[in-house]
Parts: sequence; structure tokens; C-alpha cells
Amino acid sequence: MTLKDPPFTIGIEEEYLLVDRASRDLVREMPQALFEQCEQALRGQVAREFLKSQIEVETQVHKTPRAAGAELKSLRQTVARLADQHGLAPIAVSTHPFARWSTQQPTERERYQAIAKDLAGVGRRLVICGMHVHIGIDDDELRIDLMNQARYFLPHLLVLSTSSPFAEGEDTDLKCYRLAAYQELPRTGLPGRFESWEEYRSTVDVLVRNGVIEDASKIWWDLRPSAKFPTLEMRITDVCTKLEDAVCVAAMYASIVRMLYRIRRSNQTWRSYPLFLLSENRWRAQRYGVDGSLFDFGRGELVSFRDLIGELLVLVREDAEALNCWPEVEHARIILDRGTSANRQIGHFNRLVSEGAPREEALRGVVDHLIAETLG
Repeated sequence: MTLKDPPFTIGIEEEYLLVDRASRDLVREMPQALFEQCEQALRGQVAREFLKSQIEVETQVHKTPRAAGAELKSLRQTVARLADQHGLAPIAVSTHPFARWSTQQPTERERYQAIAKDLAGVGRRLVICGMHVHIGIDDDELRIDLMNQARYFLPHLLVLSTSSPFAEGEDTDLKCYRLAAYQELPRTGLPGRFESWEEYRSTVDVLVRNGVIEDASKIWWDLRPSAKFPTLEMRITDVCTKLEDAVCVAAMYASIVRMLYRIRRSNQTWRSYPLFLLSENRWRAQRYGVDGSLFDFGRGELVSFRDLIGELLVLVREDAEALNCWPEVEHARIILDRGTSANRQIGHFNRLVSEGAPREEALRGVVDHLIAETLG
């Protein structure tokens, strides 16, 4: 039977933290008037998130990462323009530099209140944001097969996105603290390997039948078949503060998925490795970011991420060109040169401290830096 090519359409979701421009702290609650303005301006493309200090936007379905990125820019600008009228600003970042989780409250939607109750103290510490990228793959069996293979590349995507080095005023020495907080939740982390769509569905149904979850939307893996759309949803990445970095990560993910499909059409497959080893790379990406190294399991040795990204660019170039996003994918070289948001936040903080700023003032300066970069 001839396999029909997937559409490889793309959609991007981003979650933002809302900060008070005067104090630079997270707001306790998004003003109702602000959300109503956003709803009116962004019909169907804005939503409340788990915390009252968060807001989420989502693009429409696009044929190319470039088109999705253009719309994402407009969404960011609209939220920022309306927030400014209330003395607030969105920051595209996965943790706030100094906000305290104890002051945050879950949104008063039934779904989020139920999640908060279920997660207890773990959920109360969940002051984090993420970026999710959907790639259109209509066939259920193909979606599972590509999920199995794409797990290998999730740490690479995480490295390019890191934006959460601070937590509650402390430099965690991680480039992505967000995953450390998120990992405390159930049903998170890298997905296991599934032999078929039926095996995946029967696994999820064990929890649904017993009332543990309502549906697969409460499976929070780093990569999952979307519960709402015929897509393979990548969820491992931090929110990229710079828009062009976000588009690069989305384009890289789309190109990886197409590359895996292309070699599948040639009766090849990316070699499967134990979850134990894949998780080690996930940790190394989280801890060290662009300046670290990941395992090349084919060689059985650690390789600098800078070398690995060069090899990855060669591997996916044909697919990036087919998806009309090679310039966006090649932007990964710029991310390597200037670092991710995490690198820049740490650098900005250290510069302010070295110039004599008190620690609290330096942290507020990081928030100013994030506000500027979110719209830069």
C-alpha cells in the first residue's frame, strides 16, 4: 500500500508570563478587561493558562514555519500592546527571574482548579511556561512511528530554546530549570516506545477507564500525539525570548519530522535507543545548554553540541528546503554564536552585579531585558 505523504502543516503555541512594569514582578491576576481585549482582538487564538499571571496564544494552521512565525510575531505584538495599556508586559520566558510561587493562584476555570487540586503542592510550584509545536500528520500509525524516532532529537531542540536559568531569585546553574519543576508532575518526561497506535490508545485508556484522567490531554510528555488535532505535538522546549529563535526551533522540529518520514519511505528507520540513554541527553541539555555536549549514541561518545548541530543541519537540509524554511533552520548557527535566552539572562545579571547593582536590582534589570527581547 502506498503511504500518503503527511501535510507537515505547522502550528505554534506560546505561553507568556505577565509582569508589572513598575515592580517587574508577576501580576497576581490578569485584569479581566485585558483578557477581554485580547479575546476581541485575537478571536479564538488566546486563552487563559494554569496561573492567573499567564496568557497563551496559538497560531492558526500554516503550510510553512515562516508563515507561522509571521503570525506569532503579530500575536506577541498584540498582547504586548494591550498589556501596556494596563501597565503590564508579557515576557516570553519559561521562568520568572525572581517571582515567588507562593503568591500565585490557579485560574478559576474548572479544568485548572481540578488540576491544581490533583497536583497539590507540586502544582503550586508550577510557575513555568512552554512552547508547543504541532506538525500535521494525518495517519495514526505514522504519528506513533515518528514519535518513537523523534524522541532522539528532543534534547537538541531543548538546547536551542533554553530560557529558564533563574528560579525565585536564584541562579540555578541550569539552563532549563523549567523541566526540573515540570518533572515533578505525573505523566511527564520522554514518552516510551509504542509498537502501534492501538498500544498507545490502550495504554492511555487504562487511566481513562479508572477515572485518573478524562482524556489524553492530561498526558504531558515532551512529545505526544495531540489529543485535539491530527498532529505530533512537541512540548519539551522552553519559550524562546527572541521570536526568530522560536521560529528556528519550530522549523528545526518540522524538518526533523520530515527527515524521519523521508528515510522511512526508503525503508529505513532511525535507530532506537533505551529511554535511559535518551533521558541522559535530556538532562545534559537541561543542565548545560549550548555550551555543553550530548551523547552521539551511534558513536557511543560525548560530542560538543556545536558539532552536533552542524551535523544535524546537514542531515535535515533537504527537508528544510522542501518545507521552505532553510534560512530559519540555519539560524541555529546564530543561536550557537550568541547563546540562548538563558545565556543572555545570566550574562545581563552578572554585568549589572559587576557594575555595582544590588542583587534585587539586577534581577529587575533581567526582567527589563526580557521585556525588550520579547518584542525585539
